[in-house]
Amino acid sequence: MPIIVNLDVMMAKRKISLSELSDQVGITNANLSILKNSKAKAIRFSTLEAICKVLDCQPGDILEYMEED
Repeated sequence: MPIIVNLDVMMAKRKISLSELSDQVGITNANLSILKNSKAKAIRFSTLEAICKVLDCQPGDILEYMEED
């Protein structure tokens, strides 16, 4: 998959758990886990905005493009 999700890295840097982030962003643990494990097919801008606000980061800190071989 060419888009890498580095949500777990940012969560570790900010010392926030999945359930804390889930509560503050307003999405379920299950949906956040799907995103964290790069299983999501899409993300709403409003969700990305909320995650960035809580983690005090930029979208590029969470999402990374990697070319396929």
